[in-house]
Amino acid sequence: MTVLITIAGAILAVAALLALWRVIRGPSIVDRVIGSDVLLTTLILVVGTEMVANGHTRTIPLMVVLAATAILGTVSVARFVTRPEATSATGATSTPDGAGFSSRSAASAMPDSAGKELDS
Repeated sequence: MTVLITIAGAILAVAALLALWRVIRGPSIVDRVIGSDVLLTTLILVVGTEMVANGHTRTIPLMVVLAATAILGTVSVARFVTRPEATSATGATSTPDGAGFSSRSAASAMPDSAGKELDS
């Protein structure tokens, strides 16, 4: 049993180091988020391995908190990455028609029949 736990610990340590490397090196924010998710998942696995090795369930709340942190972080960054471009101080985007709306946002605000007319 000790040999298996040592092997599992070594594999998890390598996984944590590789995930930490991805968080540090990037190059993009999405790569860093994936690295942090892998790092948190590896930490959850380490806590689970420790529970199996010592035969207790006292650290299940810690695993739940780590999982919730991973989900919250991923959703937050996903919302940040997919949000529309920032608008100017007046609240209008710069468009050639001067209306302050892009064709796409104006079409999405109109009923389906009106939006089809804009695409033609």
